[in-house]
Amino acid sequence: MENVPLFVTTEWLAGRLNDPNLRLLDATTFLKNPEKDGYYDVWSGNEAYEKGHIPGAVFADLHKELSDPDAKYAFTLPSRERFVKKISELGVGEGTYVVVYDQGAIVNKPEVISSDWASRLAWQLKYEGYYNVAVLDGGFPKWKEEGRPVTTEPGSYPKGDFTGVRKPELFAAKEEVLNAIDDENTVILDSLSQANYNGDVNTYGRPGHIPGSVNVFFGALSDPNTKELYDDEKLRAIFEQTGALDPNKKVITYCGSAIAATWTGLVLNKLGQKNVAVYDGSLTEWAKDPSLPLETNPKE
Repeated sequence: MENVPLFVTTEWLAGRLNDPNLRLLDATTFLKNPEKDGYYDVWSGNEAYEKGHIPGAVFADLHKELSDPDAKYAFTLPSRERFVKKISELGVGEGTYVVVYDQGAIVNKPEVISSDWASRLAWQLKYEGYYNVAVLDGGFPKWKEEGRPVTTEPGSYPKGDFTGVRKPELFAAKEEVLNAIDDENTVILDSLSQANYNGDVNTYGRPGHIPGSVNVFFGALSDPNTKELYDDEKLRAIFEQTGALDPNKKVITYCGSAIAATWTGLVLNKLGQKNVAVYDGSLTEWAKDPSLPLETNPKE
């Protein structure tokens, strides 16, 4: 069985829909930003899945089932036991490979092209030691645009035998991020918009960014016309100036709830940066703790 690349094209997937080893996961979740300040609304994409999905796909519920139900903040990583149980029920395990897709990043901002819900689930799989997973470049929007098959028939796979060993180095807690602020061997990368980074909007209770962090907006890495990632040369130029491609440095990515951060992290992996961790609490956790520093870029 082949090892899949980090990203696959719609054409690649279309040629493998009938592969018995494929596990196709629809990770659609919806996020809607307020017009100005304030936290976003999020909800499950299960209803959208029922209205139409790629043939064979099963729905993977990041909002509820694949997050910690008792956590203080949404989308907190679940226990290994919970994750393994849920993902096995979706058919993922030994002898399978996974392709994850979603229906888009932000409900009211169609210009933001990203499959960050898919990359979130891919990151969780890798964190639990399952690496044969790809994200569909362009996601469901590109699939539909190309007139490829869509169904309302629910997918189903036999229960998977999930093994693998957790990879704690892919995860960063707030203490590690705090220590990284003064560590010249670590790059902290803010994946949110420049407006969030500068502190022009207040989404998380305190505006701004983690001191010393660099900014690469997760929604600016794909071509809005093709919905696919830019070529490696252009992507490399975007990240080059941040120092995040330095193979001798560790990168910690963050955003609001560690969703977009998994997208920038995966693109960095694609460009050869293997030492990437995601701050799972991100600004949802960080901004709530007044002892943790935040910086803004005041307007001149």
